[in-house]
Amino acid sequence: MPHTTAPSPRTRVRRLPERAHYDADSIAAIVDAAMLCTVAFQIDGMVHAIPTIHWREGEHLYIHGAKGSRMLKALTAGEACVTIALADGLVLARSAMHHSMNYRSVVLYGRFEAVTEPAHKLASLRAFIDGLYPGRWDTLRPISDKELNATTVLRIALDEASAKVRDWGVKDDEEDLAWPVWAGVIPLRTVTGAPEIEHDSVGRVVPPTRFG
Repeated sequence: MPHTTAPSPRTRVRRLPERAHYDADSIAAIVDAAMLCTVAFQIDGMVHAIPTIHWREGEHLYIHGAKGSRMLKALTAGEACVTIALADGLVLARSAMHHSMNYRSVVLYGRFEAVTEPAHKLASLRAFIDGLYPGRWDTLRPISDKELNATTVLRIALDEASAKVRDWGVKDDEEDLAWPVWAGVIPLRTVTGAPEIEHDSVGRVVPPTRFG
């Protein structure tokens, strides 16, 4: 049964709470739809917010990076906040103050943990690659032990998260409805462009991606 209440006080949506979603399916769908998240954390009392690519496996969000990354080291030592936002449409009203945007967003709190077991780490990286390019992992040169050891994979549970969504049209004041200006929604979409092959690429067939 979907959750209708926030899992913690800090995840409760206070501004426009009718847009809040706390169920796991809504949160997972937004995490899966996005390629980038922003991770906020502290190092020596200073706050940083870094965008990074992510992927999801089950009830965890994963990120990866170089073993020496200050960010990745800090994320296992303290609390973090992860945010995701997708813009879906421009909402044009008859009044400037009623213009809006359709969007999907997630805010996630918690602490990252390192994936240290080599088989688990390798499987997670495979899920990352195949999640973007289905079936590509098996066509690639295998990752070496040195490369695997130099890569850090972290994950954070999705159990303390909230989603916020706006997905409807214009809400104008009744007295403005006859105002002679266009009102409606202009959808926004992410599309892939024409592939650009490397001049020395031996392979000539463009691989499929999850984006079409």
